[in-house]
Amino acid sequence: MSRVFPATVRITEVGPRDGLQNEEQLVPTEAKATFVRGLIAAGLREIEITSFVRPDRVPQLADAEDLCALLGPAPEGVRYTALVPNTRGLHRALATGIIQRIAVFTASSETFNQRNVNASIAESIKRFVPVVEEARAEGLAVRGYVSTAMGCPYEGAVAPAKVLEVVKELDALGCEDISIGDTIGAGTPADVARVLDLVLAEVASERITLHLHDTRGMAAVNALEGLLRGVASFDASAGGLGGCPFAPGAAGNLASEDLVYLLDGLGLEHGVDLERLRDASAGIEPHLGHDLASRVYQAPAWGCDEDDDCGQDDPGDESDA
Repeated sequence: MSRVFPATVRITEVGPRDGLQNEEQLVPTEAKATFVRGLIAAGLREIEITSFVRPDRVPQLADAEDLCALLGPAPEGVRYTALVPNTRGLHRALATGIIQRIAVFTASSETFNQRNVNASIAESIKRFVPVVEEARAEGLAVRGYVSTAMGCPYEGAVAPAKVLEVVKELDALGCEDISIGDTIGAGTPADVARVLDLVLAEVASERITLHLHDTRGMAAVNALEGLLRGVASFDASAGGLGGCPFAPGAAGNLASEDLVYLLDGLGLEHGVDLERLRDASAGIEPHLGHDLASRVYQAPAWGCDEDDDCGQDDPGDESDA
Protein backbone atom coordinates (compact mmCIF):
# COMPACT_ATOMS: atom_id res chain seq x y z
CA MET A 1 0.00 0.00 0.00
CA SER A 2 1.44 3.39 -0.95
CA ARG A 3 1.70 6.04 1.72
CA VAL A 4 1.31 9.77 1.14
CA PHE A 5 3.54 11.91 3.34
CA PRO A 6 3.81 15.70 3.52
CA ALA A 7 6.44 16.84 1.02
CA THR A 8 8.04 19.25 3.48
CA VAL A 9 8.23 19.04 7.27
CA ARG A 10 8.73 21.95 9.67
CA ILE A 11 10.81 21.33 12.80
CA THR A 12 10.58 23.62 15.80
CA GLU A 13 13.71 23.15 17.90
CA VAL A 14 12.80 23.32 21.59
CA GLY A 15 16.11 22.19 23.08
CA PRO A 16 17.20 25.57 24.49
CA ARG A 17 13.92 25.91 26.39
CA ASP A 18 12.03 22.66 26.90
CA GLY A 19 15.22 20.69 26.58
CA LEU A 20 17.25 22.53 29.21
CA GLN A 21 14.51 23.52 31.67
CA ASN A 22 14.71 20.29 33.63
CA GLU A 23 18.52 20.12 33.85
CA GLU A 24 19.79 20.24 37.44
CA GLN A 25 23.26 21.51 36.53
CA LEU A 26 23.00 25.19 35.59
CA VAL A 27 24.18 25.73 32.04
CA PRO A 28 26.18 28.96 31.47
CA THR A 29 24.37 31.57 29.42
CA GLU A 30 27.27 31.74 26.97
CA ALA A 31 26.96 27.98 26.36
CA LYS A 32 23.24 28.38 25.66
CA ALA A 33 23.96 31.12 23.14
CA THR A 34 26.55 28.94 21.42
CA PHE A 35 24.00 26.10 21.37
CA VAL A 36 21.41 28.30 19.64
CA ARG A 37 23.95 29.48 17.08
CA GLY A 38 24.91 25.88 16.37
CA LEU A 39 21.27 24.98 15.81
CA ILE A 40 20.94 27.85 13.34
CA ALA A 41 24.09 26.67 11.55
CA ALA A 42 22.45 23.24 11.24
CA GLY A 43 19.55 24.79 9.34
CA LEU A 44 16.89 25.07 12.05
CA ARG A 45 14.67 28.08 11.45
CA GLU A 46 12.16 27.86 14.30
CA ILE A 47 13.88 27.88 17.69
CA GLU A 48 12.27 28.19 21.11
CA ILE A 49 15.13 29.84 22.97
CA THR A 50 13.86 30.43 26.51
CA SER A 51 10.94 31.03 28.86
CA PHE A 52 9.95 34.18 30.73
CA VAL A 53 8.62 32.43 33.80
CA ARG A 54 9.42 33.07 37.46
CA PRO A 55 13.08 32.24 38.11
CA ASP A 56 12.21 30.36 41.29
CA ARG A 57 9.93 28.04 39.30
CA VAL A 58 12.46 27.21 36.58
CA PRO A 59 15.93 28.32 37.76
CA GLN A 60 17.63 27.00 34.62
CA LEU A 61 15.90 29.71 32.58
CA ALA A 62 16.41 32.60 34.98
CA ASP A 63 18.88 34.12 32.50
CA ALA A 64 16.29 34.73 29.77
CA GLU A 65 17.10 38.42 29.32
CA ASP A 66 20.85 37.80 29.43
CA LEU A 67 20.57 35.10 26.77
CA CYS A 68 18.55 37.37 24.50
CA ALA A 69 21.13 40.13 24.91
CA LEU A 70 23.92 37.73 23.94
CA LEU A 71 22.07 36.42 20.90
CA GLY A 72 20.76 39.68 19.48
CA PRO A 73 18.16 39.67 16.69
CA ALA A 74 17.61 36.40 14.86
CA PRO A 75 19.33 36.04 11.48
CA GLU A 76 17.15 36.49 8.42
CA GLY A 77 14.81 33.56 7.98
CA VAL A 78 15.10 32.43 11.61
CA ARG A 79 12.37 32.99 14.21
CA TYR A 80 12.90 33.04 17.97
CA THR A 81 10.06 31.86 20.19
CA ALA A 82 9.75 32.22 23.96
CA LEU A 83 7.28 30.72 26.41
CA VAL A 84 5.32 33.28 28.44
CA PRO A 85 2.88 32.49 31.26
CA ASN A 86 1.21 35.87 31.66
CA THR A 87 1.27 39.57 30.75
CA ARG A 88 4.36 40.18 32.85
CA GLY A 89 6.21 37.46 30.97
CA LEU A 90 5.05 38.97 27.68
CA HIS A 91 6.39 42.38 28.66
CA ARG A 92 9.75 40.85 29.55
CA ALA A 93 9.84 39.13 26.17
CA LEU A 94 8.90 42.30 24.31
CA ALA A 95 11.58 44.28 26.15
CA THR A 96 14.31 42.07 24.70
CA GLY A 97 13.45 43.19 21.19
CA ILE A 98 14.31 39.81 19.63
CA ILE A 99 11.32 37.55 20.32
CA GLN A 100 9.15 37.11 17.24
CA ARG A 101 6.70 34.53 18.56
CA ILE A 102 5.38 33.72 22.00
CA ALA A 103 3.94 30.46 23.27
CA VAL A 104 1.22 30.09 25.88
CA PHE A 105 0.51 26.80 27.58
CA THR A 106 -2.31 24.84 29.11
CA ALA A 107 -3.17 21.15 29.44
CA SER A 108 -5.91 18.65 28.68
CA SER A 109 -5.72 17.34 32.26
CA GLU A 110 -7.14 19.45 35.09
CA THR A 111 -4.82 18.00 37.73
CA PHE A 112 -1.70 18.57 35.68
CA ASN A 113 -2.73 22.15 34.94
CA GLN A 114 -3.30 22.83 38.65
CA ARG A 115 0.15 21.42 39.49
CA ASN A 116 1.79 23.30 36.63
CA VAL A 117 0.17 26.76 36.73
CA ASN A 118 -2.10 26.59 39.79
CA ALA A 119 -5.24 27.14 37.73
CA SER A 120 -7.96 25.19 36.01
CA ILE A 121 -7.80 24.80 32.25
CA ALA A 122 -10.58 27.36 31.82
CA GLU A 123 -8.83 29.81 34.14
CA SER A 124 -5.52 29.46 32.34
CA ILE A 125 -7.10 30.11 28.94
CA LYS A 126 -8.90 33.14 30.35
CA ARG A 127 -5.53 34.48 31.53
CA PHE A 128 -4.19 34.15 28.00
CA VAL A 129 -6.75 36.49 26.44
CA PRO A 130 -4.97 39.79 27.21
CA VAL A 131 -1.58 38.17 26.56
CA VAL A 132 -2.55 36.99 23.07
CA GLU A 133 -4.32 40.24 22.23
CA GLU A 134 -1.34 42.37 23.19
CA ALA A 135 1.17 40.05 21.55
CA ARG A 136 -0.69 40.16 18.25
CA ALA A 137 -1.08 43.92 18.50
CA GLU A 138 2.72 44.13 18.86
CA GLY A 139 3.17 42.02 15.72
CA LEU A 140 4.16 38.78 17.45
CA ALA A 141 2.93 35.40 16.31
CA VAL A 142 1.35 33.12 18.92
CA ARG A 143 1.45 29.38 19.44
CA GLY A 144 -0.47 27.40 22.03
CA TYR A 145 0.65 24.27 23.85
CA VAL A 146 -1.74 21.53 24.94
CA SER A 147 0.08 19.30 27.43
CA THR A 148 -0.81 15.75 28.56
CA ALA A 149 -2.76 15.03 25.38
CA MET A 150 -2.02 11.30 25.53
CA GLY A 151 -1.75 10.72 29.24
CA CYS A 152 -1.43 12.51 32.56
CA PRO A 153 0.93 11.52 35.40
CA TYR A 154 -1.88 12.15 37.89
CA GLU A 155 -5.08 11.19 36.05
CA GLY A 156 -3.88 8.51 33.65
CA ALA A 157 -5.55 8.29 30.26
CA VAL A 158 -6.97 11.50 28.78
CA ALA A 159 -10.03 11.44 26.52
CA PRO A 160 -9.28 12.65 22.97
CA ALA A 161 -12.50 14.67 23.15
CA LYS A 162 -10.96 16.69 25.98
CA VAL A 163 -7.89 17.37 23.86
CA LEU A 164 -10.10 18.59 21.01
CA GLU A 165 -11.99 20.86 23.40
CA VAL A 166 -8.78 22.59 24.50
CA VAL A 167 -7.44 22.79 20.94
CA LYS A 168 -10.62 24.54 19.85
CA GLU A 169 -10.29 27.00 22.74
CA LEU A 170 -6.75 27.89 21.66
CA ASP A 171 -7.89 28.13 18.06
CA ALA A 172 -10.63 30.59 19.03
CA LEU A 173 -8.10 32.53 21.10
CA GLY A 174 -6.06 33.25 17.98
CA CYS A 175 -3.14 30.83 18.24
CA GLU A 176 -1.78 30.35 14.74
CA ASP A 177 0.02 27.13 15.71
CA ILE A 178 -1.24 24.59 18.24
CA SER A 179 1.26 22.09 19.64
CA ILE A 180 -0.30 18.88 20.96
CA GLY A 181 1.98 17.36 23.57
CA ASP A 182 2.51 13.82 24.78
CA THR A 183 4.12 15.29 27.89
CA ILE A 184 4.99 12.05 29.67
CA GLY A 185 5.63 9.94 26.59
CA ALA A 186 2.70 7.63 27.30
CA GLY A 187 1.21 7.59 23.83
CA THR A 188 1.34 4.90 21.16
CA PRO A 189 0.52 5.29 17.45
CA ALA A 190 -3.04 4.26 18.24
CA ASP A 191 -3.32 7.13 20.74
CA VAL A 192 -1.87 9.57 18.21
CA ALA A 193 -4.39 8.35 15.65
CA ARG A 194 -7.34 8.76 18.02
CA VAL A 195 -6.37 12.32 18.92
CA LEU A 196 -5.58 13.41 15.37
CA ASP A 197 -8.72 11.84 13.91
CA LEU A 198 -10.76 14.18 16.10
CA VAL A 199 -8.57 17.27 15.91
CA LEU A 200 -7.90 17.26 12.16
CA ALA A 201 -11.61 16.98 11.44
CA GLU A 202 -12.02 20.48 12.89
CA VAL A 203 -8.64 22.22 12.61
CA ALA A 204 -6.45 22.39 9.49
CA SER A 205 -3.40 20.13 9.68
CA GLU A 206 -1.18 23.11 8.75
CA ARG A 207 -1.93 24.58 12.18
CA ILE A 208 -1.16 21.46 14.20
CA THR A 209 2.23 20.46 15.61
CA LEU A 210 3.06 17.27 17.48
CA HIS A 211 5.23 17.56 20.59
CA LEU A 212 6.38 14.06 21.52
CA HIS A 213 8.41 12.65 24.41
CA ASP A 214 10.39 9.42 24.30
CA THR A 215 9.83 8.06 27.79
CA ARG A 216 8.75 4.65 26.48
CA GLY A 217 10.66 4.73 23.20
CA MET A 218 7.60 5.67 21.16
CA ALA A 219 8.49 9.18 19.97
CA ALA A 220 9.79 8.36 16.49
CA VAL A 221 7.05 5.84 15.68
CA ASN A 222 4.46 8.31 16.97
CA ALA A 223 5.95 10.96 14.68
CA LEU A 224 5.58 8.52 11.79
CA GLU A 225 1.91 8.07 12.66
CA GLY A 226 1.51 11.85 12.64
CA LEU A 227 3.12 12.06 9.20
CA LEU A 228 0.80 9.36 7.89
CA ARG A 229 -2.15 11.42 9.06
CA GLY A 230 -0.97 14.61 7.38
CA VAL A 231 0.82 16.44 10.19
CA ALA A 232 3.88 18.24 8.82
CA SER A 233 5.10 20.09 11.91
CA PHE A 234 6.96 18.64 14.89
CA ASP A 235 8.70 19.91 18.00
CA ALA A 236 12.03 18.23 18.72
CA SER A 237 14.99 18.73 21.02
CA ALA A 238 18.64 18.38 20.04
CA GLY A 239 20.25 15.37 21.68
CA GLY A 240 16.90 14.26 23.12
CA LEU A 241 17.17 16.83 25.91
CA GLY A 242 14.10 17.45 27.98
CA GLY A 243 11.59 16.47 30.57
CA CYS A 244 9.04 18.50 32.45
CA PRO A 245 9.68 19.71 36.04
CA PHE A 246 5.96 19.30 36.75
CA ALA A 247 5.46 15.88 35.13
CA PRO A 248 6.99 13.08 37.23
CA GLY A 249 8.66 10.45 35.08
CA ALA A 250 8.72 12.47 31.88
CA ALA A 251 11.85 11.74 29.88
CA GLY A 252 13.39 13.71 27.05
CA ASN A 253 11.71 15.05 23.97
CA LEU A 254 11.74 13.45 20.57
CA ALA A 255 15.39 13.96 19.65
CA SER A 256 15.96 16.31 16.72
CA GLU A 257 18.63 13.93 15.36
CA ASP A 258 16.23 10.98 15.50
CA LEU A 259 13.49 12.95 13.75
CA VAL A 260 15.86 14.21 11.03
CA TYR A 261 17.16 10.67 10.45
CA LEU A 262 13.59 9.42 10.09
CA LEU A 263 12.68 12.21 7.66
CA ASP A 264 15.85 11.63 5.63
CA GLY A 265 14.98 7.96 5.37
CA LEU A 266 11.53 8.87 4.06
CA GLY A 267 12.99 11.35 1.57
CA LEU A 268 11.12 14.32 3.07
CA GLU A 269 12.43 17.88 2.93
CA HIS A 270 13.17 19.62 6.23
CA GLY A 271 16.24 21.80 5.72
CA VAL A 272 18.37 20.47 8.60
CA ASP A 273 21.92 19.14 8.23
CA LEU A 274 22.23 16.10 10.50
CA GLU A 275 25.98 16.32 11.07
CA ARG A 276 25.85 19.99 11.99
CA LEU A 277 22.97 19.20 14.30
CA ARG A 278 25.11 16.56 15.99
CA ASP A 279 27.84 19.19 16.36
CA ALA A 280 25.41 21.53 18.14
CA SER A 281 24.41 18.74 20.52
CA ALA A 282 28.06 17.85 21.14
CA GLY A 283 28.70 21.45 22.13
CA ILE A 284 26.06 21.53 24.86
CA GLU A 285 26.68 18.00 26.21
CA PRO A 286 29.76 18.85 28.37
CA HIS A 287 27.68 21.39 30.31
CA LEU A 288 25.04 18.86 31.38
CA GLY A 289 26.85 16.32 33.53
CA HIS A 290 25.34 13.38 31.64
CA ASP A 291 25.22 11.82 28.18
CA LEU A 292 22.62 12.82 25.64
CA ALA A 293 19.79 10.38 24.98
CA SER A 294 19.35 10.63 21.22
CA ARG A 295 19.91 7.25 19.60
CA VAL A 296 21.14 8.79 16.36
CA TYR A 297 23.49 11.11 18.24
CA GLN A 298 24.97 8.12 20.08
CA ALA A 299 25.29 5.97 16.97
CA PRO A 300 28.47 6.05 14.88
CA ALA A 301 28.33 8.01 11.66
CA TRP A 302 27.86 6.04 8.45
CA GLY A 303 31.00 5.06 6.57
CA CYS A 304 34.61 4.52 7.64
CA ASP A 305 37.99 5.81 6.60
CA GLU A 306 40.02 3.13 4.81
CA ASP A 307 42.31 2.78 7.82
CA ASP A 308 39.43 2.52 10.30
CA ASP A 309 38.13 -0.90 11.38
CA CYS A 310 34.72 0.69 12.22
CA GLY A 311 35.06 -0.55 15.77
CA GLN A 312 34.80 -4.22 14.79
CA ASP A 313 36.95 -6.86 16.41
CA ASP A 314 39.88 -8.21 14.37
CA PRO A 315 38.54 -11.40 12.77
CA GLY A 316 42.03 -12.98 12.72
CA ASP A 317 43.42 -15.08 9.87
CA GLU A 318 41.97 -18.24 8.47
CA SER A 319 44.12 -20.43 10.72
CA ASP A 320 42.20 -19.10 13.74
CA ALA A 321 38.86 -20.17 12.35
